[in-house]
Amino acid sequence: MIYFDNSATTRCSDGALKIMQEALQVNYGNPSSLHNMGYKGKDYLKTSREIIAGILKCQPKEIYFTSGGTEGNNLAIKGGVEARKRLGNHIITTKIEHASVLNPVKALEKEGFDVTYLGTDKYGVIDLDELKAAIRPDTIFVSIMMVNNEIGSLQPIEEAAKIIKAANPDIIFHVDAIQAFGKMNIIPKKMGMDILTVSGHKIHGPKGSGFIYIKDKVRVVPQILGGGHENGMRSGTENVPAIAALGVAAKEAYDNLEASRKHMYEMKFRLIEGLTAIDGVTVNGHHDENSAPQIVSVSIKGNRTRAQVMLNALQDTYGIYVSAGSACSSNKPAISETLKAIGLEKDLLERTIRFSFCPENTMEEIEEAIKAMTELVPMMVL
Repeated sequence: MIYFDNSATTRCSDGALKIMQEALQVNYGNPSSLHNMGYKGKDYLKTSREIIAGILKCQPKEIYFTSGGTEGNNLAIKGGVEARKRLGNHIITTKIEHASVLNPVKALEKEGFDVTYLGTDKYGVIDLDELKAAIRPDTIFVSIMMVNNEIGSLQPIEEAAKIIKAANPDIIFHVDAIQAFGKMNIIPKKMGMDILTVSGHKIHGPKGSGFIYIKDKVRVVPQILGGGHENGMRSGTENVPAIAALGVAAKEAYDNLEASRKHMYEMKFRLIEGLTAIDGVTVNGHHDENSAPQIVSVSIKGNRTRAQVMLNALQDTYGIYVSAGSACSSNKPAISETLKAIGLEKDLLERTIRFSFCPENTMEEIEEAIKAMTELVPMMVL
């Protein structure tokens, strides 16, 4: 089995699994309890918060644990907009955001907020002049993803932040970093971010884990009310085992970041080289280090090359697991907004698959994938 669907989810690492089991079966106290077992639970939270704060070079109190990326994005957008709504009515985002950003933004649009959706070029990158022109006196919130989950395009986050803050320092700048964390260095304060969201299961942590960074003094209205956990930002007993494992997974990702990036870029470049040699196959997005190291999106011409057919053929014949575009939407008939935004030919919109790596993948697996596609595509292109 060759698993190339790591942007959908990753294998939980041995280190993450070990501490999770320890927190489930040995030190399982409620961190809100005032006894030694409770203090041990609280220690897991403290350690993970400090690990993540160290990676982002921020204060531990700026990290709030969530159930994952979708909750983090909803909290950022709904809570950030609610905190600023007296100052304006305008939101800016892009056409290629994940559904966990687009859907809360669309919900706010239905409530009466005015939304500008930025387009992209053919590589999936926003135009900074378009962003600058879109900012208005009543703009209160901007949300731009750091790495696109379908084609791996990198957005110019630092440059965007400078434009936003120069126009109005009170605009909240939110960055969905779910596909970026663990793949690149991220320093929110240096890069001009106010809020950043991350999911644990994209970096070899468990599903149901994640965090949101909220810059000190930036006000966000909590969306889950209750006992006031996470400094009142996210009520509900903390998922201690998952949070402990998230901290371990984050540390593992950043202890080996440069070596992992180099390895994934080498796999990416070889896969692109092999796939573009096949008639009918084109790669979406940049082919170089102007794109993320872990994602390769390809479209395939031909009457029998619909994404689901290719996905099944790769799985059933070769034991290779890939995704039809984004896994979060691949079980729905809707056409990818990202692929439409980059101007992909109409007949290719449903003929696009995504290979996504992790540091555990090998160059031998890449060669197997190239061999499989070289055999499969000519049979499918009729």
